[in-house]
Amino acid sequence: MVSLDRFDTFKAVVEAGSLTGAADLLGQTRAVVSFNIKRLEAELGVTLLTRNTRRLALTEAGERFYLHCLSMLEAARLAIDEARSEHTELKGTLRITTTVEYALAKVVPALELFRALHPDLNVHLSTSSTHADLISERFDVALRLGRVLDSSHRAVQLSTFEILPVASPAFITSVAPINSVQALEQTPWLEHGRVGELNITDSSSGVAQPYQPNPGKARIKADNSSVLLAFALTGQGVAILPDWLIKEDLQAGRLVHLLSGWQFTRQGVFALYPDTRHLPLKVRVFIDFMKVHG
Repeated sequence: MVSLDRFDTFKAVVEAGSLTGAADLLGQTRAVVSFNIKRLEAELGVTLLTRNTRRLALTEAGERFYLHCLSMLEAARLAIDEARSEHTELKGTLRITTTVEYALAKVVPALELFRALHPDLNVHLSTSSTHADLISERFDVALRLGRVLDSSHRAVQLSTFEILPVASPAFITSVAPINSVQALEQTPWLEHGRVGELNITDSSSGVAQPYQPNPGKARIKADNSSVLLAFALTGQGVAILPDWLIKEDLQAGRLVHLLSGWQFTRQGVFALYPDTRHLPLKVRVFIDFMKVHG
């Protein structure tokens, strides 16, 4: 079997551009590096590098092997990290960004347990209704709701949730009966700036249709669900809000769930992190934890 140490030596030679440069990177002699490259080529049965007195160059087989070499070394490092993680306490700082309402409803309770499991890890939680730039603002992970639009980042879906059309009892008595999707679309409503196009499905038949509220009926537009909730509670219109945000208000009768026989498109909760070759252990552990507790 080919030794992974020789993979690492080959990678160092390619990236340093010479046997001498690789020897300096690895803290070995040039002779040892040369021996390991020759052994690797013998074990593989192919020539990876062409050599002359002035430079080294990759053969076609060498170019292909170099790409595979990178992925295999990365996989090996991740496997080692995972094996060690069961006996390693997380340290440093984990920087998280999400919305205020999701932080209060889900993240803060989860972090209480997460911090108890990893007491040496500091957590910096930032909340905002705008999407932070993970790279420039140095966040490790963002928890975002709805749809993922950041193609430059990696995303893991943690869970889903329902969104419900709700209004205050006083508002409902002040408008025409809301007994159909068409009636709901014509009722004054409160618009969330970050919710895009939605479908609504008849629970009994499973038939879905686009939800197209009358734009002329939008009374207020906001980018924060808590703000829309406040407006809904004061009878300003119909709001479409996450089930976890309005649970207590529904139970207390401060809000009424409209058209309970219909369901809107379920929304996702996603963990986004920078597209790096090596996912930090603290980020991976936090994501796995939120899949269970988020």
